[in-house]
Order: sequence, then structure tokens, then C-alpha cells
Amino acid sequence: MLRLPLSGPLLAGVRASFRSRVSGEPSGVPAWVRSIAEVGEGPGWFEPDGVVWRVHGDLSTLVGGVTALLGQAAHPRALAGVEQHSDYRSDPWQRLAGTARWLVVTTFGSAELAEREAARVRAMHRRVQGSDARGRAYSAGDPALLRWVHLAFTDAFLAAQEAVGRDMRRFGRTWPDRYVGDWARSAEALGATDLPRTRAELTEALAECVPSLEPVPAELRAFLSAPPGLGPAERVFYAGLSAAAELLVSPSAAPFAGVPGRAMRGLAEHGQLVVTRAQLQALQLVLGPRSPSEEAARWRLGLGPAPSWAP
Repeated sequence: MLRLPLSGPLLAGVRASFRSRVSGEPSGVPAWVRSIAEVGEGPGWFEPDGVVWRVHGDLSTLVGGVTALLGQAAHPRALAGVEQHSDYRSDPWQRLAGTARWLVVTTFGSAELAEREAARVRAMHRRVQGSDARGRAYSAGDPALLRWVHLAFTDAFLAAQEAVGRDMRRFGRTWPDRYVGDWARSAEALGATDLPRTRAELTEALAECVPSLEPVPAELRAFLSAPPGLGPAERVFYAGLSAAAELLVSPSAAPFAGVPGRAMRGLAEHGQLVVTRAQLQALQLVLGPRSPSEEAARWRLGLGPAPSWAP
């Protein structure tokens, strides 16, 4: 029988390494993933197999996450909060795992678990306050800053899904509006207000924020393009994600992030997106169709079998 080079133990090793990296847990299944299966009953904030599930269960989020960080960092007070209250430079992957926790728990968890996660993040935000280098006060719980972070995040994940994600045609042409409108619930739970409900409103809201934006420091751009702690194969893979992410930043934020963004798209840029999409498709074949978080949610709802880690 013909066996592929990545079959058997090697394939399992690649899956385990990737899931450990993005979850911050050697097993690849931290306690907060298990809680998606175990806490609460019934659907959560978002429709099972709906638009939010599909977007956040797609590997395009790997690109969208970098795109979001590039955009979010253009707001000086948002950046100051991250710089002064996290250790992302020494341990960027733990920071990634913390963001991933909020994303997947609120996406796939029960309503009870999502509310619990939102309360945890609100409590954390209350401790994040101070002043930036120019003496401007900031607080992570400020509705205006929460709004900016949400705008950049939503725009980035939407752009990544369209550019390098799996096909969304079964959701109809208006799925971007549904994503923007539905995902607003997560930011409102943290205290954000005046959120867009359609793609057009999202674009307008981002443009209105331009007077508040400033250039992203060069060292941070360099850090995001090549974070430390990656092995040789991981560096090659991440370079493709990073290159695509730079092409997807909102035209409102791209000039401040020092990247081409969506306003500059020629043959070379289209080629990069094709390459990155192929990378993600290959990784999807290795990982399987669903993440541990989605498997946990489907089991809770009676839509799928018990995950391999379930007792």
C-alpha cells in the first residue's frame, strides 16, 4: 500500500506540534478547550455551523490574526497597553494562546461559558491602564479602545477568510454582513459600543478612526514578520502567513502599519495569496477538518462524536 511521506507517526507529530503551539498547552487540548464540551448546554452566542463558526474554525485565522495585530498596533494607546502589560516579546506564543482562548471559547462555548469568559477578560482589562509615551492615558476597558480593537480584528478576519479561506458560497452573498453583525456580540460583552453591523459600516468606522492612528514602530513590524522561537520549517511556513497578512490590512490602517494592505494588489500580491492559500489547504489535510474546540462544541450539542481526549 502506498503511504504518503506525512502519514502515520510523523503526521501525528505535526498535528501535535501545531496544536501545542497555538494552544499553549503541550497536549494541544488545554482546560479551556475541554470546558467547551463540559460547561453548559445548548447553543452558545453563535449559530452552530453558522458564519461565525465557519470563519473562526478556518485556518485563515492564522493569517487574520497577524493582520489584526498589524492594524490594532496603529492605535498608540492600544499599543501602549499591550507593550506595558504583557510579555509578548519574551513569550509571543503564550500571548497567542491567550487570544485564541477568548476567540474559541466565545465562538464555540455555551452561552454560560461565553459569559464566564467575557467576565474573565473584563476583569483582566480593569488591571490594564496607564499612559503612553506621550502621557496620554489609556484603559483597556475604555469603550473607544475596545471598539478599535474589535474593528481591526473583524476586518482582518473577514479579509483573511475571503482571500485565503475555504469557500463561503453556501452562506450566500451577504455572509460578510452576517459575520460583522453577529460577531459584534462578543465585543459588546466586553464593553464596546457603537459597533458596525455590516461590511459597509465596518469600512466607514475604520476610516473614521484614521485621525487617531500613528505609525507602528519598525521593531514591532519586524517582530510580527518573524517572531522568535520558531523552528526552521515553522519559519518558512510563518513567512507565507506574514506575507499574506501584510496584503490584507485595511486601507485605513495599512499606511500606518507600513504594509501594502488591500489597496495595493498586483500580480505578485495575488500570487502570494495563492501560495498562502495552498499552504493552509495542506495544513488542513494534516490537521483534519475541525479543530479540537469545534469538535468539543459539536459533542456538547450532539452533532458529532466524542473527541479523542474525552473520558
